[in-house]
Amino acid sequence: MEEFARAVDDGLKLSKRLVLPGGVPPPKPPSGMERGGETVAALLLPSAPMAYAVVSDPAAVDTPDVPSYQPYVYGRLDPPALIPLQMKEVDLALDCALDEASVTLRARWWLHCVTRSRECDVRIVVPMGDQGSILGDEVTVGRRSYNTQVIEVEDHITENTEKADTGGLLKPRLFFLTIPQVEGGADISATIRWSQKLNYDNGQFSVDIPFRFPYYVNPLPKVFMKREKIQLTINSGFSKEVLVQGASHPLKEKGRQGEKLSFLHEAIVENWSSKDFTFSYSVYSSDLSGGVLVQPSTLRDYDDRDRFCIFLLPGSVNRKVFRKAVVFVIDTSRSMQGKPLENVKNAVSIALSELTQGDYFNIITFNDELHSFSSCLEQVNEKSIASAVDWMNINFVAEGGTDIMHPLSEAMALLSSAHDVLPQIFLMTDGSVDNEHNICQTMKTELISRGSKSPRISTFGLGLYCNHYFLRMLASIGKGHYDAALETGSIQSQILRWFRKASNTTVANISIDAATHLDEFEVDSEYIPDISAKCPLCISGKYQGKFPETVTAKGYLADMKEISIELKVQHIKDIPLDKVLVVQQIGLLTAKAWLSGDKQLERKVVKLSIQNSIPSEYTSMVLLQTNLENVDAAQKVKQKLKDHKGAREPPRTPLHGLKLGFGDRAATRENLITGFGDVKPQETFEILNKAAGCCSRLADCLCCMCCIKACSKMNDQCAIVLAQVCAALSCLGCYECCSELCCSGSES
Repeated sequence: MEEFARAVDDGLKLSKRLVLPGGVPPPKPPSGMERGGETVAALLLPSAPMAYAVVSDPAAVDTPDVPSYQPYVYGRLDPPALIPLQMKEVDLALDCALDEASVTLRARWWLHCVTRSRECDVRIVVPMGDQGSILGDEVTVGRRSYNTQVIEVEDHITENTEKADTGGLLKPRLFFLTIPQVEGGADISATIRWSQKLNYDNGQFSVDIPFRFPYYVNPLPKVFMKREKIQLTINSGFSKEVLVQGASHPLKEKGRQGEKLSFLHEAIVENWSSKDFTFSYSVYSSDLSGGVLVQPSTLRDYDDRDRFCIFLLPGSVNRKVFRKAVVFVIDTSRSMQGKPLENVKNAVSIALSELTQGDYFNIITFNDELHSFSSCLEQVNEKSIASAVDWMNINFVAEGGTDIMHPLSEAMALLSSAHDVLPQIFLMTDGSVDNEHNICQTMKTELISRGSKSPRISTFGLGLYCNHYFLRMLASIGKGHYDAALETGSIQSQILRWFRKASNTTVANISIDAATHLDEFEVDSEYIPDISAKCPLCISGKYQGKFPETVTAKGYLADMKEISIELKVQHIKDIPLDKVLVVQQIGLLTAKAWLSGDKQLERKVVKLSIQNSIPSEYTSMVLLQTNLENVDAAQKVKQKLKDHKGAREPPRTPLHGLKLGFGDRAATRENLITGFGDVKPQETFEILNKAAGCCSRLADCLCCMCCIKACSKMNDQCAIVLAQVCAALSCLGCYECCSELCCSGSES
């Protein structure tokens, strides 16, 4: 993302050429935004939905309505600069149900920085919240409209796959679309929809939406009136009292019907929101509680069986957590070198400090060889934890290849000696290996043979080359938790969140008697995980027959006493279960299809994916362009329905980076470092950094062509470097005479 931040930095310099209505210059950026500094990325990466003008020709930069005198500039920018567009209006709508939030954002920008006689591409970038999944986008520019659609992979034959910068993921949770050839002064209206997980901690649900708009997207108050609107609905799904805990923006409660609440914030604002939108609430329950939500199938469902969801909340009571025996199994192959392994080590050190008296632990590292902290499980105390941290500091060395089966078998053998504790394995890897199917089958057989005392296996994937569906399936078989980090900076926090979910077990060995009352009962994940104090438990699937009024869930507490919970069956209409559960369902079914090779399961995933507009491993999301010129919207729809077979399909462009894939074994064998989405600066910027020492104000001006002629005290080396700079990036942000910006002297 360094390249992206630099392009925005270049765009802000270019915007100095603008003279806004009334002769007002654009606002100055905050101090500290120096080229190449660490603050650039933090300040310039999008922290709210943004739109950017993609400018290759600096001569096109001018105000569209009142052109100003601009000195002519030469050359083209490669890579292009990104000028943030001013936003006219924004509308945020959230629907929270169970542990999922469906988000719809509507925004309108205008291309304020390009003269009306010129055109440029516009890039829309949307940061999503936790575990965000894009659901669809619609963009309108003049008489053109663009919308996303999910299609089967086989349909890609006719698509243009030349450019990868047309849309997709810039980095995890950062979605973008590029709209081509927008005329200066045009309005760009966009509707973006995505889903994301609600956070859960200490009995509270919370939602966090990136909503911090930078100062430079605020148009002048006299030009546009800024109206901000936020709508929020909450449907807990249970007949329990919902208690609001906090909100970042001044929401007003508009309605309360049973377990459904609605809130609204609408106001004329001086500046767009400078803080993320956050909202937290709790569903009051002093003890473990939940319910069974059922919903009939619809005509558009691929499966005519009805859908159910069993949702269990840990409750607000501080119930005793199981004592545990923990074995960390950590990949230290050569591809983990640098920040990935360092962040893993830091996370494991913190996790060890959170173990309590009575717990046991051990650490196994693996590459081509296996190394253990101890030959047996160690009791948790200050001395053993300190020794383990010292051991990690010495032995966490990235080298060799990847072998997962051997350390897993070793961890299982270590835990066979654990008694009166809950045995747990925490596997972390960045690689994919040849025997993944065999690992799943072997672990499944081993776990079944050990019965209720079998170890829980939780898995964590690092980067892009591991097989995330293998890790998800292994965690499902092991009744554990799966998570992943696709960015270096999120490794430590993600591992700790994953560890805390898996290690705070309050009820184990869950069983539900629903199957005895029904003709057919199929669970998306055939293995039911334990209940954790750190997250609700959601079990979904399909059924045929008639549910009784209540079903019983049973499990065992930390003191090995059995607990029984009566769950009321509710036939719901307000919560679209198929939409709320579809992301989880697609992930689980894809993992099942990978393990079994079942083509029917793959077809189920394809149908679910297309039906709900969510890309999968067997489908792709494309961007469709429709020309609305001379066609009334209603006539267009009728014509499309009437002439569907013979109609010419609109142009479609594939969006990239929306799939995890099934691992890259070749990259694992070669020990390639995934990079976690980090982008190395291009050669252009390396030249600029060298040039910065030759011309004292070059970082601000980036030199007009006349600068070389104007600088009479320039030596040959300086002239060569400046010539390279001018060829690479001509006149970024420079509208002053470069003759004033002379090099300091021959010693430069």
